[in-house]
Amino acid sequence: MSDSTQGCDTYDVVVVGGGAAGLSGALALARARRSVLVIDAGEPRNAPAAHAHNYLGREGVPPRELLADGRAEAAAYGARIVAGVAVGARALPGGGFRVERADGPAVEGRRLLVTTGLVDELPPVPGLAEQWGAGVLHCPYCHGWEVRTRPVGVLATSPLAVHHALLWRQWTDDVTLFRHLADDFGEEEHEQLAARGVTVVEGEVARVEARDGRLTGVRLASGEVVAREALVVQPRFTARSGVLEGLGLVPTAMEMSGQVLGTYIAADPTGATDVPGVWVAGNVANLMEQLVGAAAAGLKAAAALNADLVAEDTRRAVEARRSPSTDPGDRMTDDLTDDSAARTDTGTRTDAEMWDDRYRESDRIWSGNPNTVLVREVADLEPGRALDLGCGEGADAVWLARQGWHVTATDLSRVALGRAAGHAADAGVTDRIDWQWHDLGVSFPEGEFDLVSAQFLHSMGDLPRERILRRAADAVAPGGILLVVGHAGFPHWEKNPDPRVPFPTPEEVLASLEPAPGEWEVLLSGEHERVQNDPDGNPTTRTDNALKIRRTG
Repeated sequence: MSDSTQGCDTYDVVVVGGGAAGLSGALALARARRSVLVIDAGEPRNAPAAHAHNYLGREGVPPRELLADGRAEAAAYGARIVAGVAVGARALPGGGFRVERADGPAVEGRRLLVTTGLVDELPPVPGLAEQWGAGVLHCPYCHGWEVRTRPVGVLATSPLAVHHALLWRQWTDDVTLFRHLADDFGEEEHEQLAARGVTVVEGEVARVEARDGRLTGVRLASGEVVAREALVVQPRFTARSGVLEGLGLVPTAMEMSGQVLGTYIAADPTGATDVPGVWVAGNVANLMEQLVGAAAAGLKAAAALNADLVAEDTRRAVEARRSPSTDPGDRMTDDLTDDSAARTDTGTRTDAEMWDDRYRESDRIWSGNPNTVLVREVADLEPGRALDLGCGEGADAVWLARQGWHVTATDLSRVALGRAAGHAADAGVTDRIDWQWHDLGVSFPEGEFDLVSAQFLHSMGDLPRERILRRAADAVAPGGILLVVGHAGFPHWEKNPDPRVPFPTPEEVLASLEPAPGEWEVLLSGEHERVQNDPDGNPTTRTDNALKIRRTG
């Protein structure tokens, strides 16, 4: 992204809302090998309910159990899920969006999927809110079976009151409609209610009665108490739209007979809003959507969103093909790097876009095997926390995770990160790897690590390699290891070596770290040879070097 703010993590898609719609969308996008972040405020609308219903295959599941399973499923394919509240979003001039969080750093996404749901605003009747989700209900398909054949009351708070009373009559023959503050019903409506045996009670409702946590009746302003075991209300459904309003997306009112029933964010059938790149799904877009419908809407939005990204990726690839770089060293760079180091822009594209295009050229750029020096030098270490700088397609990170390490793996290419997350899922180590997007010259992962690995961190241009390695050294915990592996020079087949590319010796790397006396113990410093095929496929010898040091103390 051309104007990424320093320190921002960037994803293909940022999902705001971790309910059924958001997690369903995140799962589909992660399976599509997209980098996905879900920001979950942890406030599901159905939290007061003991069980969820009409979700085929999961009938009666506790809502929080369903969400926990959904988070685990999405994370298994590489989606990152964080707790937090998104407080606003804005479009970036170079494309994409920046999402601000109340309790964490801002993040950026090429696309947004907002699934923040709605708030049920209850009528101001004392005792009503305390029984919400237990004795006070609103949806017969969600709760009708549980109160079948029992005395049910319906509180008239909207033009749909008669409809609701007749609807609930399907589950019980003991339905009482409390007119409360509503206008009198029409003659035809009275006839329908009488024909179905629905009792109409006049007078204002004063409060909801309960005993030992269970609803027992409805008290009228007159003092009369009508015994009921459940009370149906029609809340005002208000979309949680705050994160969208900075983008110019304001809620639309749903009205009936001059009364506002709720608000929602308008979108097309796939969830696409009037702001290109922003999708919505679930109750924030459809006030009447039930749980299974919200999950389906998340999947539909994810498919449309991914197709939009594919179109953008294809457009960029075509532009790159039509306007190749004129730098004669570009071909050399493809052979120079054995992993995903940063590359300087030689045209109008950003470094990240160039590397994304590079990875799109093939389903696999590198061998899929971990770097040999890493395996040799780390195999005997006690697993802890590891940082893999320039993880590429993830071979080193996956290998480390298989050895028991908890790995933070970074790269400049979102395409590479998505591919790496897929390899981690295939290897069954998703829970041990945190994939993070970083332009290491601008932002750097937080925390301390027992191992920091920088494998072949070279570039054709202005990569601040020394500064990055100093930050890498700073991230090593006491007693931890810094392992830096690089090329000793250009391959012999390179006809146009670029003088801008440095190849420091291990001693020069150590000196560039500016270590304090006694701060580091040198465990390995030297050159080694390995076999690498030349561009024609012939095996040849390549000279590399390695520095392995331990922080003392």
